[in-house]
Amino acid sequence: MDTLTHALSGALLARATAGLEKPALPLGRRVAIGALVAAFPDTDVVASWISPLSYLYHHRGVTHSLLMLPLWTILLAWIFALIWRSGPRWQTYAPVVAMSLAVHIAGDWITTFGTMIFAPLSDFRHGIGTTFIIDLWFSGIIIGGLLSLVWRRSRAPAVAGLAVLVGYVVLQYALLQQAVDFGERYARAEGITQARVTAMPRPVSPFNWMVVVENAEAYRYSHINLIRNEVLQLGGDAGFIARLDAVYRPLDQAIWETDLRLGNGGQQAAARAVFEHPDFAFFRWFAAYPALHRIDSDTASLCVWFKDLRFLTPGRDGFPFIYGMCSDGSGPMRPYGLNGETRFPVY
Repeated sequence: MDTLTHALSGALLARATAGLEKPALPLGRRVAIGALVAAFPDTDVVASWISPLSYLYHHRGVTHSLLMLPLWTILLAWIFALIWRSGPRWQTYAPVVAMSLAVHIAGDWITTFGTMIFAPLSDFRHGIGTTFIIDLWFSGIIIGGLLSLVWRRSRAPAVAGLAVLVGYVVLQYALLQQAVDFGERYARAEGITQARVTAMPRPVSPFNWMVVVENAEAYRYSHINLIRNEVLQLGGDAGFIARLDAVYRPLDQAIWETDLRLGNGGQQAAARAVFEHPDFAFFRWFAAYPALHRIDSDTASLCVWFKDLRFLTPGRDGFPFIYGMCSDGSGPMRPYGLNGETRFPVY
């Protein structure tokens, strides 16, 4: 989830639960604390200042951990008590701080990227994959609930906003199951054995999904809309949002594409050597749907690049998080990232 939506969700939760602590915090202060604390876990972005790999390893790590939540609660609550010296002690701030941290963790847990809720003891990313990383409907519901700030005497609009938000995620979970069912029917019809079928939410609409049918050699995937009856036709003046949305086709007109895990023919030996290389362990850990992106080869160098299909979003310029290994001349293979056509070392 994007940081702004996290902050808004913290503000909404703080408004909906206002007055529960004794003594009650001033409403404006409580809502501001909710927003600030709900954004706090994303301060781990500073890991990117160290190296690209530090960002991969540590984003959504200890600042997003349920195990670390009590420690962050005490620390942040103490800071707020220090800022407002004439106010209550840190224990009064602790409930809103803990809830705001928890709502951030929940917001990342529902995305396909997931979050390391048991860091630092485990680096496994837990996620249910119901919600796209930037969901305008999700954010809009929160903003609607925050209109309760106009009616400062009543928590009811904020509570209703939270209820609608939970209902929206439940709807998304049901749509996820429908998308997976569609993929399973396709796999059976095509005779794809030992297939794993998953689906990922996509932008603009909760009905837009990328369905993935994978086996040991390849991924087959399709961009679908669960309720659309016809393909959207775009005019020459179509905007960015419309172009993103038009990719997703009705179920009966779905187009399936294929990406190979390790390429084909002569590509496979080089791709396998890179993918299984000890120095490429970071990508094997990070990628949910690793597939060969391309191989660049000339007399002076060799580069084998991999992508993660989790970040495939048609209509968006570029493809993020492409990593591989390169050798120059007779030198050893070393890990690199690829930004456009520019490679950069990851260590």
